[in-house]
Amino acid sequence: MRLIQFEHQGRLAVGLVEDEQHIRLIELAGGTYQLARDALAHGRSLAEEALLRAGDTRLDYEQLVREGRLRVPLCHPDPAHCLVTGTGLTHLGSADTRAAMHARLAAGEEPLTDSMKMFKLGLDGGKPAAGTEGAQPEWFYKGDGGILVHPEAPLPVPAFARDAGEEPELVGLYLIDDRGRPWRLGYAVGNEFSDHVTEKANYLWLAHSKLRACSFGPELRLDPLPARLEGESRILRDGELLWHKPFVTGEENMAHSFANLEHHHFKYAQFRRPGDVHVHFFGTSTLSFGDGIQTRDGDRFEIQLPAFGRPLRNPLAWQQEAPLATVYHWN
Repeated sequence: MRLIQFEHQGRLAVGLVEDEQHIRLIELAGGTYQLARDALAHGRSLAEEALLRAGDTRLDYEQLVREGRLRVPLCHPDPAHCLVTGTGLTHLGSADTRAAMHARLAAGEEPLTDSMKMFKLGLDGGKPAAGTEGAQPEWFYKGDGGILVHPEAPLPVPAFARDAGEEPELVGLYLIDDRGRPWRLGYAVGNEFSDHVTEKANYLWLAHSKLRACSFGPELRLDPLPARLEGESRILRDGELLWHKPFVTGEENMAHSFANLEHHHFKYAQFRRPGDVHVHFFGTSTLSFGDGIQTRDGDRFEIQLPAFGRPLRNPLAWQQEAPLATVYHWN
């Protein structure tokens, strides 16, 4: 089962994806957030609540896309109560990369970089036995709900950015209930979007490189994930294919289990505030930046995972030069 959010008759609506052409309208105001709140209140799963509330009205999916009415599949009425975060160095990458690292360890060569140490921690302890704590992953903060860009809408690139690169990732979507318990509503495909030139200059600038917009959706998958997922990431320029590459994700292709990544995020009390929404990116190993691609204004990202239905598409919109930020004070 997959859900989408969209604008309908002046309000945020949620719909059940029936097929590539048709959406079944769910009869309630407040979108996926309210649907999930109602499900928790009634002791039902989100899928059960969606089926119970789905009416007979069917809408044309492609028309919603053409009219720019798609929205991210989960948001909070107050963007300040939506936290956008992520974990890195979670995916196994290529066999060559792993083989090279193990060869260096066996040969006792120069010390590993901090990034490789973190990656090795995941390889050794990222999938602990049930009920035990595994290795802590790399973690970063991106922003609140104000940075979310809807599917098909332009991703803004700040004037000070040195790069604008895609990151095709799985996204976990969560709601904290009134007792402070996190509930995973499901998963979506996302473009975490980052400044890789800034990050490459100094890994301590990772935090700066992640403070960018991002997008996910358009569909929220409620069903459990396959262990292995295969998709494709593409960049189009002037309507022509500039770059494309397959990517793999899912726990079979990750050094960490989802449960371990979720534990190390939600173990912090400030991330269990009742009513909050969390959007958490799970990492990737496939980037156009690694192939020497430099994006520019008007390029369009397309990220497709067949298990998530319609691809996530966003064009780039580079912003004009801006003056230095000014801080005001009282004399």
